[in-house]
This record gives sequence, C-alpha cells and structure tokens, in this order.
Amino acid sequence: MKLSGSQIILRVLREKGVDTLFGYPGGAVIPFFDALYDELDYFKVYRPAHEQNGVHAADGFARSTGKLGVFIATSGPGATNTITGIANAYMDSVPLLVISGQVANALIGKDSFQEVDITGMTLSVTKHSYLVRSTEELEDVIREAVDVAMKGRPGPVLVDIPKDVFVKTCEYKGAIVGKEDIMPSVSEDDLELAAALINSAKRPVIYAGGGVRISKNDELLLRFAEKSDIPVCNSFMGLGTIPRSHRLSLGFVGMHGSMETNMAVTNCDLLIAIGARFSDRVIGSPDKFAPGAKIIHIDVDFTEVDKNTYESIPLIGEMKDTLKRLLDKTEKKDRSVCLDEIMSRKQKNNIEGQFVPENILKEINKYYDTDTVVATDVGQHQMWTGQYWNFNKSNEFITSGGLGTMGFGIGAAIGAKVGNPDKKTVLITGDGSFRMNCEELVTISKYKLPVKIVLFNNNALGMVRQWQRMFSNARYSETHNPDDVDYQKLAEAYGIKGFRAETMEELQEVLCDTDGLNEPILLECKVDRDCSVYPIVPPGRPIDELIMNDR
Repeated sequence: MKLSGSQIILRVLREKGVDTLFGYPGGAVIPFFDALYDELDYFKVYRPAHEQNGVHAADGFARSTGKLGVFIATSGPGATNTITGIANAYMDSVPLLVISGQVANALIGKDSFQEVDITGMTLSVTKHSYLVRSTEELEDVIREAVDVAMKGRPGPVLVDIPKDVFVKTCEYKGAIVGKEDIMPSVSEDDLELAAALINSAKRPVIYAGGGVRISKNDELLLRFAEKSDIPVCNSFMGLGTIPRSHRLSLGFVGMHGSMETNMAVTNCDLLIAIGARFSDRVIGSPDKFAPGAKIIHIDVDFTEVDKNTYESIPLIGEMKDTLKRLLDKTEKKDRSVCLDEIMSRKQKNNIEGQFVPENILKEINKYYDTDTVVATDVGQHQMWTGQYWNFNKSNEFITSGGLGTMGFGIGAAIGAKVGNPDKKTVLITGDGSFRMNCEELVTISKYKLPVKIVLFNNNALGMVRQWQRMFSNARYSETHNPDDVDYQKLAEAYGIKGFRAETMEELQEVLCDTDGLNEPILLECKVDRDCSVYPIVPPGRPIDELIMNDR
C-alpha cells in the first residue's frame, strides 16, 4: 500500500499508541496538517499561541501521563522556537518527539526562505536528531525515534523532514515484531554488598530523584523505605515519589531544603541515591556533601555515576528489578530514634494568620488535596510550592528542574490538563514568569481547559531580587515589575474569571466561591516584594550552612 510521507508518520504514531498531538502549522508542514485533517476522528490536536509553549505542553502531557509528548512545528522560526522546550525536556529526561518541517530537498543549503539547520542546533539537547532526506526511510526513522525517546533514560528526539518528503509516496511496510531491548542487570555480588551496607548502617538516608517518577517505581520506593525504616529526602524533581505526609518523608534537599533535611543528609553514614543526578543545587560544595557517608547509586544511566560525587557504589540497571532484588536482601529495621533526632531540628515559624506564601499555599492545598496535578513556573513561587505543598504522587508535580525555564508553567499546565481531564490542574506562577507566556490564556480559553491559575504577584523578579539583596548589596537592577497590568482584566479579556486576594480572609472567600467551578480561573495573590525563600544555602557552600531568615 502506497502512502504519502505525512500519512506514514500518522500511521506509525497510531501504531505506537499516540493519539494526542500539539502543533503549530506553517508552510513546510502544510502537507502534514492536510493529512491530519482526514484523521481527526482519532487524533486530538491542540494548537498553542506560540511554539515554545506548545513544546512545554507536550512536555507537561508526557510528565503527567508517562506517555510520549509530540509537537509539530514548521521550518525556520517555527523550529527555532522549539529549542527552549526541547532543552527543558532534555534536562529533565522527558520523552518528546518534535517533528519539524524543513524546506524541500532541492533548497537545502541555499539559504532558502525559512531554512535553518535545526538538527545541528539541537544536537546537544536531544537524545538523537534526524534529517530525513527520503520518504522511503521515513517509516523506520519515526518508529526508531519514538523508541529512542521512550526507552532507557527518556528524552527528546527531533525529526526534521523536508516538505517534499511529506508529499512523496512510497510503500508502507508496517511494524516488524522484534526483540525487546534487555536492560543490564545488577550483579548479585554488587547487590549483596549494597544490602550489607544498608543493613549495618546507623543513620542511612534515601535520596530519591526524578528517575523514580520516570520509571513509575513510587510503590517500590515506599516499600523499600518502610521495610528498613529509612527516611527519604527528594531532589526537586523527585517530590511526590513518597507522600509528603508520610512519617519518613523529609521533603527536598539542597539549596532551599529544610534544616532537618539538609542536616540528615550531612550527618548520614549511608546515602542511597535512587534515580537522582546529584545536581549542584542539591549538593552545594561537592567535597562536603554527606562527608561521612558511603554512597550507593541506583540508576539506569551509568553516565550519572560519580559525575558530581566521588567513589559511589553503582547499581546500574532497570530500577524495578534492582529495587525488588534489593528489597529481598534488606532487613526489617526500626530506626525511629534516628528519625526523631532528625525531626528535632525542624524549625517553626510564627506566621499564624499572615498573608504569606506558606499560609497561602497550605490554604489552597486544602481545596486541591487529592487527584490534583500542580504545575509551576520558575522562581520563588516554585520553591515555596516544593516546600509547602503536600504532594502524594510523583506525577502530581510538573516543574522545570534542570533548565529552570521561566514561562514553562502555563504550557505545562495545559498539557497536564489535556492528559488528565479527570484530575484538577493548578498552575502556580509568579508575575515575572506569567508575563513571559500569558498569551496562552487564549489556548486555555479556546479548549475550555479548567486550569486554576494562582499568581503570586510581588511586582518583582522575586528570586533575582532576593539574590541581589543578599549577594549584591541590595543593588536592585532591572528586577522591578511596575504595577501596570490589571491581571483580572487580562484574564477577563480571554473569557476567564479573575480574582484578587490580599488577606487570608479574602483568599478563603475566593476559594470557597470558586470551589467546584469546572472552568478556568485566575487568582492573583498580592504578596510583599521582600518576602523571601528560606532556608537558602549560598551557592557553592555546604548544604549544612543554611541562612534561615533576613536577620
């Protein structure tokens, strides 16, 4: 059976179980969207206001569902607009397929209209980039690209397709059933060594990262922690892999980790890292991170071992297999005395009744406590969310970790809601991030997505301002946002209800009034410009050197 290149792409995507697409049409991809027109009974298609946000939407869809996120862009600026979204997904190991249109084969290399070398541009931020020069190779390339994006450590893949390749026809071969890739397995000797260290440790701590979420091993992590009674701290990307309300959950560790969490890691004698990459925001000064501890590193990617730490004991293989086998070898323990010692360091704040981020988030959390996906942008509000929101499952938290992309949140929230129509979706953002990509309110309105937007407005680029105050002698250069936007009117311009709260009483009233509304809303919370994120560990310092407040 002969099919056009466009039809072949759609046929392979159907074969792979993809039924949701994000995309923005343009000249080079007109043939693809023309073929898609005939298959709208199967494919659901969402068009953003801007390609970057469309890739973030595909990203949020993938993170919250575990499925492949797909975005289609045209050539030239359409393709270049995807790069930030691709880089963001690469840093956080998100499975994406980005299909970009390219000028026709005959025009490549001639500085043609809307021609860019997008494969060259994205080589460093993709698992693989393809330029498909013939329709005959397209079927195999798309099939391989999906597998590369999804298997092993997930990540983004880009396939660049000249316009004539979309149009020309060739014979469609169909899927060939082959062998499944077999992941390497950890040796018995290495598991025995790791189990012996765990069983003999006096003050062990588990450090669980985003790899636990990606591999869907939350339940195994919990069973492992409970059997050996080991407290669990998270990387920021790992929040939710253990319910935050669990007695063994310490929250996240590192630059903005709590006193008890950072001290637990600093004083531990064994650190069991599971699907975590030891980023600089977690470890601070590498030589003084968990200085008295042996480190067991469980991961699927050998390149992460000892990248930022030294002399780890690597257990590299499929995580489910590794955890199951390790669980069988570890002894049941009661380490409640150790846990009590850790929790004795917990700090208390005297902020009752004050309109501050901790109280705001805890109050909102009461209304969105179960079956809720929370997306954030990047900045102070992101850290406050990580500190104070009680995440119960790992796919409830969608945030930009490795790249720290301001403007990520609204696209990600759109994708999360598309992928989880039966779950509540909350976007927590700040005025700086929201100004970057608020045009996507039109997408929320167009598709009637009941996303609840909580906007922390301090009229500043809050995190940068905080750093300027702390580390640059309070020289506030270009971090003030004038109070020149009426966010309620902005929301209403898109047919979205807008609210404002400046006290806890006003917040409670708005939450009560909007509870149960199956439509998008924007809730602006006016907070003090100098409200800061604490604790904070100054860059490059050991994580036990926390600054707890402004004094």
